[in-house]
Amino acid sequence: MTEAEADFRARATLVRKGNRYEDMTEGRVFEHHWGRTISAGDNAAFTTQTLSFCPLYFNEPYAKSLGHRQILVNPMLVFNTVFGLSVEDLSEGGGPFLGVDDCRFLESVYIGDTLTARSTVVGRRASKGQPGFGIVTWHTEGFNQNDDQVIDFHRTNLVRRREG
Repeated sequence: MTEAEADFRARATLVRKGNRYEDMTEGRVFEHHWGRTISAGDNAAFTTQTLSFCPLYFNEPYAKSLGHRQILVNPMLVFNTVFGLSVEDLSEGGGPFLGVDDCRFLESVYIGDTLTARSTVVGRRASKGQPGFGIVTWHTEGFNQNDDQVIDFHRTNLVRRREG
């Protein structure tokens, strides 16, 4: 390590990010920040990279022939975007992701729609196998710019305790 690196490390202050298990009281609601507008580029890149060959996500005449006003956003991009909006509040503090249950796609999402998210703590318990963690489940809801609910799911993580 160079002298400059050692000096930098000596001056650095650890800043903990995210909420901890103790912050996750049942019924607590997190209104997640900002939102995200889905562009045509987002949809095309995601759909191509995930080898999704459903023409609803890249062929406008096809989508219109089925009664849609334009190309649909790939639902897995909708899921990943809404999930991603929740990370800062729910799991950024550390702890393994344990899974998603009861995922429902409720409304179509189109290019140019802006997604926002809200999560509610629906369950929590101390981890028996990981003493420095608790297990938390949230109900996450995603909305478009008109406040129409487009997706919801339950997500579970191990969440680090403050003292552990």
